[in-house]
Amino acid sequence: MLTAKPTMAAEDFAFYQQRVPGLFFFVGVRPPNVPAEEAIPNHSPKFYADEAALENAVRAMASLAADYAGGS
Repeated sequence: MLTAKPTMAAEDFAFYQQRVPGLFFFVGVRPPNVPAEEAIPNHSPKFYADEAALENAVRAMASLAADYAGGS
């Protein structure tokens, strides 16, 4: 199991949650050959996302949506 360090990032998502149920989670898209301490932050113009990670992210989100909708 991977555990991330707490972050003090600001997000307005909680305001949406007051009206509709939802879930917020981070998707790790750092290339496997880049150590975490050398990764470029996502708001940098030099940010690079390893698109191979997006397949797992889409599967996770689709599974959560299906579970919520009562599907399998």
